[in-house]
Amino acid sequence: MLASLKRLLIGRPLKSTELGEQRLNKTKALAILSSDALSSVAYGPEQILLVLVTVSTVAFWYSIPIAIGVLFLLVALILSYRQIIFAYPHGGGAYVVSKENLGVNPGLIAGGSLLVDYILTVAVSVSAGTDAITSAFPTLHSHNVAIASVLVIFLTILNLRGITESASILAYPVYLFVLALFILIGVGLFNIMTGEVPPNLHPSIGTPVAGISLFLLLKAFASGSSALTGVEAISNAIPNFKDPAPNNASKTLMAMGALLALLFSGIVYLAYYYGITPKHEETVVSQIAAETFGRNIWYYFIQGTTAMILVLAANTGYSAFPLLAVNLAKDKFIARMFTMRGDRLGYSNGIIILGITSIILIVAFKGQTEQLIPLYAVGVFIPFTLSQTGMLVKWIREKPKGWIVKLTINFIGALISFTVMMIFFITKFTQVWSILIFLPLIVFGFHRIKKHYEAVGDQLRLTSCEPAIPIEGNVFIVPVAGITHVVENSLNYAKSLNADQIIAVYVSFEREHEKAFEEKWNNWQPDVRLVTLHSQYRSIIQPLTKFIDTVEHKASESNYRVTVLIPQFIPKKSWHNALHNQSSLLIRAFLLYRRNVILTTVPYHLKE
Repeated sequence: MLASLKRLLIGRPLKSTELGEQRLNKTKALAILSSDALSSVAYGPEQILLVLVTVSTVAFWYSIPIAIGVLFLLVALILSYRQIIFAYPHGGGAYVVSKENLGVNPGLIAGGSLLVDYILTVAVSVSAGTDAITSAFPTLHSHNVAIASVLVIFLTILNLRGITESASILAYPVYLFVLALFILIGVGLFNIMTGEVPPNLHPSIGTPVAGISLFLLLKAFASGSSALTGVEAISNAIPNFKDPAPNNASKTLMAMGALLALLFSGIVYLAYYYGITPKHEETVVSQIAAETFGRNIWYYFIQGTTAMILVLAANTGYSAFPLLAVNLAKDKFIARMFTMRGDRLGYSNGIIILGITSIILIVAFKGQTEQLIPLYAVGVFIPFTLSQTGMLVKWIREKPKGWIVKLTINFIGALISFTVMMIFFITKFTQVWSILIFLPLIVFGFHRIKKHYEAVGDQLRLTSCEPAIPIEGNVFIVPVAGITHVVENSLNYAKSLNADQIIAVYVSFEREHEKAFEEKWNNWQPDVRLVTLHSQYRSIIQPLTKFIDTVEHKASESNYRVTVLIPQFIPKKSWHNALHNQSSLLIRAFLLYRRNVILTTVPYHLKE
């Protein structure tokens, strides 16, 4: 039943030879890997206004120069990441660049930041998409967390089906969103040029604003820069592109930059000209659409596509998180399970972990997007800064042809990224301070995992200085709960192995039961030694493990090995397991970490 459900949700398994068919062309890659950056248009301009409104609505004209600053940063980042794509065509992005040029710890800081950032990508995107849905249907506002969690589960299942299948489905909503916003911006600009929008709705550029400060403007700039999250995703996911992968990735990156610049500029300008004020219950894009079209079919088209892109922006995280996890796992900094491909040739363990952690975040923050965005943005500007700095070191060290131009591009990118990162820390410290705690803990965890893998490798290597201890014989211990076919099956198996000694162990809670069982056993299996242990505290585990430890200690003196054969009956139906005590599972759990004890389960399958 479970296998059938899995096939229904995920699809048939794919052969390893079909891996080449799972790579993306530029059209699909633009939709999948740019959805996070493009979706930022729906909340990036709003973040600028949320800061400026704390002074006055008159300060809204500052959104225009702030937007120009954000676009300048966008150009610097696009050109910088284009260079990273060609310098590191196998992907890995900020993690690989930082590790190879700045050292292991900067690389781990970049990798840890991005892992967390991709989790936040899913949480923020789905939460923002849910906000767009509930803006159009206010009665659903109280169900934000439930709606967002269901959407994450949907995206997780969709990505488990494979990257090409998810791209084929998700490309349409992304391009519909781009079309919808171009229509919105085009109609809005047309209305402005024809005089249908009164010019007195907004303050004139240059209007003096009382109480404005450089600190507040920098805070608004940093908030608006949240629209640039997701720019690095393409450089992380180069292996997902069809050949020639670097060329296709570079063209996709440039196309994403152009679309993001146009859409961001258009929304900021319309919000300024319309005099839009951010509201808790309605997004800025929703207000612009309502002013432009009214609450008609076009409004709901805009809101519907906006909600879809905000939700589907999470797919950037689903595309990039597993690949980054693979790079970290190959370097032994996280669990090796992340390198395993699933039935559909995707890195399914990474996809599942991403979905689970995203839902935890959504529930913890109660789906409040504005609480997640600052942490989300600062988490991405840390690797931005490290990757650009790493490229500076690379160009200075290697000095390839045209390195001065490349150095200049990366220097500008590093300087602006560092500035924005520091602005976030200074202006939003109360919201982002936690990153100063959990990021060092993540890096510490990486090192502990690496140390563990190295220790395991040293101990398993045949050249290890630890000699193998010869085994002179075997002592088999069989825990028994009664005289049954299950026990008989285990004893027959032990006898077939020509054991030097077989000891059956029975733990009794009552003295009279102990005597009665010994008599029955001697009549049934007189050739197998029985040891009865009385447990006055009604525990099976404690007396049994104590006896096994005693036997093991004596056996080790003669280089004998102790093997515990655990009889276990297997019910015909899996749900029947809940009806039994499962003592064998407890015994295995307690004995598993005994250094010189071998555990063997002997199953007996029931027919009914």
